[in-house]
Amino acid sequence: MGFEKITLEHKRQVLEELADVKALFASRNWFPGTSGNLSMRVGEFDPEQFYFAVTASGKDKSLRTPEDFLFVDKEGKAIEATTMKPSAETLIHCEIYRLTGCGAVFHVHTVFNNLISEFFGDEGHVPIQGIELIKAFNIWEENAAIRVPVLPNFAHIPSIAELVPGALDASVPGILLRNHGIYAWGKDAFEAKRHLEAFEFLFEVMYRQLLLKGAQK
Repeated sequence: MGFEKITLEHKRQVLEELADVKALFASRNWFPGTSGNLSMRVGEFDPEQFYFAVTASGKDKSLRTPEDFLFVDKEGKAIEATTMKPSAETLIHCEIYRLTGCGAVFHVHTVFNNLISEFFGDEGHVPIQGIELIKAFNIWEENAAIRVPVLPNFAHIPSIAELVPGALDASVPGILLRNHGIYAWGKDAFEAKRHLEAFEFLFEVMYRQLLLKGAQK
């Protein structure tokens, strides 16, 4: 389906949902210094042709303006005439959509995801086990364990995007960039938000556990 065949109503709905999520996350201070980015897919998914709305680069995400989002294609290029530029990390969103067919990708910078990604960065993943909110990822076994991938935070974004296919775990809807932030996704905005909130809770619990244990792995 070409972008022109996607209804205006659907596009507006996606923009409204993104604006609401942006306002919520901004109220939690998850976008310090204009950092972070949000996106939602529009239309049907085809790994060879898909479209999504993404936050514009360099915007104050605590504000709600007509210049907050733009639509891009599977290469992360704007598909409508605009003076806005997509977030610098849009290529990472492109890879996650291509590989998962998900409906939304949310990326935020928090103190806890930065600290945990740095602490476990040399291991290449964050090991989490036995914490209740793992169930948010539809993993229900007792004392469940997951490993959240940690990728290096290169300044060259395409170099990060190239690593996503090898790191992505279909059962764990998130990837950390070391000392940077997390990308979490889901089939829609509700699920992506649920996953992101669960990750942030898990990271905070792990940080506090490490303090209690004297930071001994």
